[in-house]
Amino acid sequence: MKGYLSVFALAAFVGLTPAVAATNFGMGGASAANLDTTTPAVRTNPNVNYQKYETRTTTRTYATPVRQSYATPVRQSNVGYTTTTNNYSAPANRGQMYYNNSGSSSSTAYNRSSTVRSQIKRKYYLAHPFFQPTEGKFGMITDISYNTSSYNLDFDPFYLTDPKAKWSARGFAIKEDLSYGITDKFGVLLMGRYDSTKYKFDWETAPDDEMKDNGLNIYGAGLQWRFVDNNEWIATMSAYYERQQDIANEFVLDLKGGYKISKSTIYGLLRGWLVNFDDKYYGNGITGTNESGVEESVFVVYNGDTQTTLFVEGGLGVFSVLEEDWTLNLEAIYGYYDWHGQASVKAAIGWQPNDWFALNIYGKTSFFDSADGQKLDAYMTETGEWQPAGQAKVDKYKEMSVGGQIIFYF
Repeated sequence: MKGYLSVFALAAFVGLTPAVAATNFGMGGASAANLDTTTPAVRTNPNVNYQKYETRTTTRTYATPVRQSYATPVRQSNVGYTTTTNNYSAPANRGQMYYNNSGSSSSTAYNRSSTVRSQIKRKYYLAHPFFQPTEGKFGMITDISYNTSSYNLDFDPFYLTDPKAKWSARGFAIKEDLSYGITDKFGVLLMGRYDSTKYKFDWETAPDDEMKDNGLNIYGAGLQWRFVDNNEWIATMSAYYERQQDIANEFVLDLKGGYKISKSTIYGLLRGWLVNFDDKYYGNGITGTNESGVEESVFVVYNGDTQTTLFVEGGLGVFSVLEEDWTLNLEAIYGYYDWHGQASVKAAIGWQPNDWFALNIYGKTSFFDSADGQKLDAYMTETGEWQPAGQAKVDKYKEMSVGGQIIFYF
């Protein structure tokens, strides 16, 4: 086999979050294959991120002063202000220097006492992790992101002139979430994600191998249930079905619970994916032609001889209202994704000038991954029959995402 090959199947992304959410990119760009009968299919990067929200702020408004009257007590109202009841009480007689119109040596004056009723104003922060539309309302989130994932591979033993390579995936994604409130507690969601991604094997000495892929790579639907929402606590549960093109069907359960303090919500999250792969193996691969003109393929297996697995992630976060129109969201997540674990952090700044529009800018990066040091099984074929061909050691697994969300509520 030549020292360089063209890419036919690559491994990388399993989503952002919102909104992102799932932090693991290591499975979503992979291929699923039955090594007895088929070659892996091309795979690109999907996204799993849906986070919904609601919060409240309390404001107090006061009426403007009402002119004092020394006549008969009256009830006055201030048009355009909070309801204010002005009650006038008669004090003791005033001093001899005060006179009424009849010339009497005494006069009665009236002092005003005002009762002001506080009013509660609800503001839905559209970037809040617990958001979901109330009854009869729609929520629309357009998420535009730039995502990268990379790791080094060292094949040993192997039949390549250059056994060392850096694998990477870089590209833009547009994800659309459309949700509708059936009631204040229950909602439905439709989602889809389009990716434009460049995959690359950067060999140590041989020419690089690259491939670009564009297309709708994830779509699905789900149900949302906000089963707790009071002055102190909020909790939601969501269930989804997702299709990742050319690789798997997924069933997702998302649980979040938060405690409200002052202008912040401190929350925990737990998510699980039941992943049903299209074939028994999934991983990353390349194909090319050797010196004799025979097509050969290499496949690095993440997980083999199983079609069903479970991904789980959990974490902590805080959502804070900095000013009336500005919010901050911080999250730390650790996930187990079948063949490796990953820890990541995320930060997001939101701007919401009214009740129906918000802009949320976020960044996310991994800082630990248990894939480093792992040795994955590798297979080769030139006749259509896959044969074991040593192992590939993984090192320096990294992921990063930056993006923005345009959110409408109507």
